[in-house]
Amino acid sequence: MILTDNAQAPIAHLILAHGAGAGMNSDFMETVARLFANRHVSVTRFDFEYMQKAASLNRRQPPDRMPKLQAYFEHIIASLELSVPLFIGGKSMGGRVASILLDTSPAAGGICFGYPFHPPGKLDKLRTAHLEVLQKPLFVVQGSRDTFGTQDEVKNYLLPNNIETHFLTDGDHSFKPRKRSGFTQEAHILEAINASVAFIERQVA
Repeated sequence: MILTDNAQAPIAHLILAHGAGAGMNSDFMETVARLFANRHVSVTRFDFEYMQKAASLNRRQPPDRMPKLQAYFEHIIASLELSVPLFIGGKSMGGRVASILLDTSPAAGGICFGYPFHPPGKLDKLRTAHLEVLQKPLFVVQGSRDTFGTQDEVKNYLLPNNIETHFLTDGDHSFKPRKRSGFTQEAHILEAINASVAFIERQVA
């Protein structure tokens, strides 16, 4: 099953994959899809097969291995017939899958929300090898204190110039800041969408 938030007069179409623990109907995914559609970017969401199984069994399931996740994402890409430029991306794990597929996909670029640069607390287990040789444009929106890759950590990675990063002040992996920061999660999500739409506009101009 897939869901599409159709934008009026769309400038692009984004296929957005969910993270490891919450599916396409999570509050984050629904909010992001709606905000993109309001900014003339249509969004298609889907559940990976393990998440579909979790729904049918009514209990959590571990994510599939990366090759199976990639194959299902490719299946979703192939199922769509579009008249506007395609972008692919996702939240956390979903963004990682999209970034791996990006160069061989028909997409004009990719968008990652909370990229999992490494597992929390395991700074030596980097997931950046494919990013270092990526050819297509990729936009990464990251909370500055994301435990999967903080701003201080990410700025030291050897990422090519076609990968842009946008950091949300004091945001965690879900872009939620601490109360004392003076920021809100809602404002951070809106900032993430505005920055992502600007990225898309630069690619399709």
